[in-house]
Amino acid sequence: MIERPTSPLGPTLETERLFLRPPTLEDFPRWAEFQADPETTRFIGGAQSRHQVWRTIASVAGMWALQGEGMFSVIEKTTGDWMGRIGPLHPYDWPGREVGWSLHRDAMGKGYAVEAAAATMDYAFDELDWPDVIHCIDPDNRASEKVAERLGSTNRGPGRAPPPFHEMPLNLWGQTRDEWRVNRLKLRR
Repeated sequence: MIERPTSPLGPTLETERLFLRPPTLEDFPRWAEFQADPETTRFIGGAQSRHQVWRTIASVAGMWALQGEGMFSVIEKTTGDWMGRIGPLHPYDWPGREVGWSLHRDAMGKGYAVEAAAATMDYAFDELDWPDVIHCIDPDNRASEKVAERLGSTNRGPGRAPPPFHEMPLNLWGQTRDEWRVNRLKLRR
């Protein structure tokens, strides 16, 4: 197991198999691989160049610096590999306070999304004091819908993201803090 990673921008959360911490530039190579893959980025705006990915990481780091929230880098404990990004975010004009997830192809099918999203929802409700959490999910993204369902979130219907994502179809899934308290207990069983 690797040593607990840190970031000067915010906390490090720990789950059974993962560390979650704000991004650092050491995440760039694997993040760039993930963002270059048309399949892993199909529902989040499509593949990006390495130049765009660098700006994306800088933007996420900026959210942590400005708002004290943003996507966590998901680090696998056994390898130290960057496995994806999951976290609490509320960009300007977003339809709500979101816990969102996107994983590197290597991380898919291992239960990491549910494991990390649950820790992030705990953080959002307990540390950030959010009353409600949403997940913006493309209606064709059945894998993400399954993660939301496992977390106990329900489909609240169509929503709209601000530009440049305003033309992308999305459903708003979510739950309140009180619903999460019940759903979190079910998830632990």
